[in-house]
Amino acid sequence: MSAAHHQPHTSLQQSEADLALLTQLQQAERFLQEGHFSEARKCYELILQAHPQQAEALHFLSLIYFQAGNAQAALQAIDAALVSSPNYALAHNNKGSMLIELKQPLAALACYEKAIACDSQFALAHFNRGVTLYDLRKLEQAIESYDRAIALDPQYAQAHNNRANTLKELLQVKQAISGYDKALLIKPDFAEAHWNRALAYLVLGDYEQGWRGYESRWQSNELSRAAGKRKLNGALWLGYEPLQHKTILLHSEQGLGDAIQFSRYAECVAKLGATVILEVEKPLIALFQRIAGVSQIIEKGQPLPPFDFHCPLISLPFAFKTKLENIPFTQKYLGVDPTKQILWQKKLGPKTKLRVGVVWSGGLRPNQPEAWAVNERRNISLALLAPLKNEAIDFYSLQKGQPGESELVDLKAAEWHGPNLIDLTAQLHNFADTAALIDQLDLIITVDTAIAHLAGALGKPVWILNRFDTCWRWLLDRNDSPWYDSVRLFRQAQLGQWEPVIEQVRNQLQQLVATKSK
Repeated sequence: MSAAHHQPHTSLQQSEADLALLTQLQQAERFLQEGHFSEARKCYELILQAHPQQAEALHFLSLIYFQAGNAQAALQAIDAALVSSPNYALAHNNKGSMLIELKQPLAALACYEKAIACDSQFALAHFNRGVTLYDLRKLEQAIESYDRAIALDPQYAQAHNNRANTLKELLQVKQAISGYDKALLIKPDFAEAHWNRALAYLVLGDYEQGWRGYESRWQSNELSRAAGKRKLNGALWLGYEPLQHKTILLHSEQGLGDAIQFSRYAECVAKLGATVILEVEKPLIALFQRIAGVSQIIEKGQPLPPFDFHCPLISLPFAFKTKLENIPFTQKYLGVDPTKQILWQKKLGPKTKLRVGVVWSGGLRPNQPEAWAVNERRNISLALLAPLKNEAIDFYSLQKGQPGESELVDLKAAEWHGPNLIDLTAQLHNFADTAALIDQLDLIITVDTAIAHLAGALGKPVWILNRFDTCWRWLLDRNDSPWYDSVRLFRQAQLGQWEPVIEQVRNQLQQLVATKSK
């Protein structure tokens, strides 16, 4: 509580001191609002020299310390503010936000709940509690907090958006779209809500609205950074201009799996009369050498030749007005290098059993923190795959990257009782090598990773172990995919529950073995 709210004293001298303090606090607050943090810090430190327990000064000084990267001093100052003023709701809330940044969500949750106990009408604290509960995967409780924030502030666009995100993860997708609509009525230029609504339309299979909304990713700084927005010469092509005798750059923007999935459109673009240049990450270069319609492939980051137009690969479905019924090349659109094919044929030798490739973990993206939570939900502990062991099957690891590779090494050292995974991944230097190995296998079992797309693009049977809050591309309530004829989906029926999925896969493997042995 600031001194401005104290009861006035009868002493004229004390009144003058209070007025001086109030003036100092107001001056410091102005500096803070204008972003002059150094001046604000000096003001607050001067105040605290005369009033060491002044809660408002301690609180705002803590924010300045935290913004400067001094978390220890920040927490000491905000704790001192709360000792001085235990019912200081804003300080409890902001301490919670600090603890979130320090990756202490449970402690942060307790702070938000203290803030609400001090002021039950504090919409921001209810919202922050919802965000934290969401991150802790307590989704129903998160919705309750968002509901309370919205009840207190019906114009709280971010709360409407976050509530809708939570509903979407619970597969209440139509209700989620209604929530995004409410957020956009309040804030029509809310790029994040446009984007999230687009993903909801896509997962419902409403591609007409979904692809259009997907373009909103460029309107958000955070989303466009994640998508890799950059300045390119030439005009953005979204299907409107003729391409006859023009050169167009098609470029990847997100994950390797996205590049594989949407590279199928290169041939469609070439058929419009364009010369197609494809720019992708280095691990994909050799694989895409065999893709139809591409005149030149360039490694991402290398100098680019002249071109008339450019288009991100993930914008091509919008450009071609893609619907569920007209997705191109669903059977197969990538091939295997014949030399590598023969090489891997020799490496594996004569086939005596069913051959199954396995991937249990998606790639770690250290520079994309927004993808970490999804990674945790889509990945499976290798130990959970132990029931798949079958003496009639040779299992091959296709797992590249950490922590998946280390899991395999550790379990083998511990003499685990799961499948004996033959690990040749040290010989896989790029996706062309992986494609050649996949070509020698009968089936791929994988979580939702680039390998799922690679196997599908090669026309190889692939069983995808799919998390409950599915990626939009796998739609809802179906076990096949309109993008790949060879895909079969095994979905979680409940958030985080992989054991029933593994049991279903085990049973299907046994049936496959029985069929092959006849």
